[in-house]
Amino acid sequence: MSLDRRSFVLTAAVAALVPGAAVCADKYASSPWRKLSDAEWKKKLAPAAYQVLRHEGTERPGSSPLLKEHRKGVFVCGGCGLALFKSDWKFESGTGWPSFYTALPGALARKTDYKIGLPRTEYHCAQCLGHQGHVFDDGPKPTGLRYCNNGAALKFAPA
Repeated sequence: MSLDRRSFVLTAAVAALVPGAAVCADKYASSPWRKLSDAEWKKKLAPAAYQVLRHEGTERPGSSPLLKEHRKGVFVCGGCGLALFKSDWKFESGTGWPSFYTALPGALARKTDYKIGLPRTEYHCAQCLGHQGHVFDDGPKPTGLRYCNNGAALKFAPA
């Protein structure tokens, strides 16, 4: 699947599901990150990050060093560096993946994923469209959400 088609499908899905989301999705439409070829991404990223970010893979639970990251700072997309989550929003979910109860406004685009046969809400970095993880409604207050993120798709920027 080409990145152009993927951008189109992702933008259309987000626009259909979330009122006003087309404005957010279009904010990054001309991003140079969206113009990189698959071969360029493969050269730029570590193998695990490439598999997750560009091919919607999932890392093994418990394998990310970011599970033990508790300093103040920001978690950014491992592909393009867009800030996605504040460290204050991270919580221990017990799932084996870094989890957050909210994301920075406009940082994520969502779509429905049927890979396991049941619908799940998948989310991507809004700037480079790199796959991050899935969001579930079993998180803590105040949102009740759990953004279950692949650590291979993130980098941590200390405050």
